[in-house]
Amino acid sequence: MCATALCLAGAVWLLAGGHERGRRRARLLFADSGAVALPPWWSWERLLPVIRLRRQWLCLPAALVAAVAGESPLPLVLGAVAVPLVRRLLRARERRRDEDRRVQGVIGLCGATAGELRAGLQPAQALLFAAGSTDVLGDAEAAVLAAARFGGDVPEALRTAARQPGAEGLAGMAACWRVAVDSGAGLAVGLDRLEAALRAESDQREDLKAQLAGAWSTIALLALLPVAGLAMGWALGADPLHVLFHTTAGLACLVIGGLLETAGLCWAGRIVRAGEKA
Repeated sequence: MCATALCLAGAVWLLAGGHERGRRRARLLFADSGAVALPPWWSWERLLPVIRLRRQWLCLPAALVAAVAGESPLPLVLGAVAVPLVRRLLRARERRRDEDRRVQGVIGLCGATAGELRAGLQPAQALLFAAGSTDVLGDAEAAVLAAARFGGDVPEALRTAARQPGAEGLAGMAACWRVAVDSGAGLAVGLDRLEAALRAESDQREDLKAQLAGAWSTIALLALLPVAGLAMGWALGADPLHVLFHTTAGLACLVIGGLLETAGLCWAGRIVRAGEKA
């Protein structure tokens, strides 16, 4: 049973790797020429379009190993409960990463557009060239590129794109665009100042994250202390899993300790996140 559990865990680990993201629909729709590389017929995207194993499913093999070692179905129940919680945490972390990438993309878009303007291009053409090298506009990319290409309301399209998390700097770009169109002011100068301001704000956020990295490491270490205690008990010749899963006192300690562990992690995480927001 232990060998079966280990094989199952290895299979899930191999299959739970991140899938390659598809190309952006807007870029495909507005592509001038060239063929689109389709995935091969043997790829998982064609053979298994519905099954998408994610990292949160690794909780089940780990729970299965614990259930076999402790001879109790309780770890399987806890593993099933942990799957949606881990999925929520992973999605939140992915959203934060996307937001950070979008912030950097807005900075790059401002700098690239200003560079194209200095090269002699018109604002609409400069935006088209600059947007082709960044992935910051997201779902509003088609509207922004269409407005720039066909003489539409580019500032309004940029303000719509700025509603995405991390793309708030596009609202400043829309304001620079509106001022340049209405008063004839230099758009490149405004974009340079906007880029400098956004870059300074991004550097400040990165510095704050670096300062809080130690706090997050401490929280992770505290979360792993119960596992280290179980390992030490096992190394000393005891059977902590049997005590936890098959005795009344062990079950009481498991419930109370789990509640205290969860409350402590939530409290510490809330303190650190409050520092990040400030």
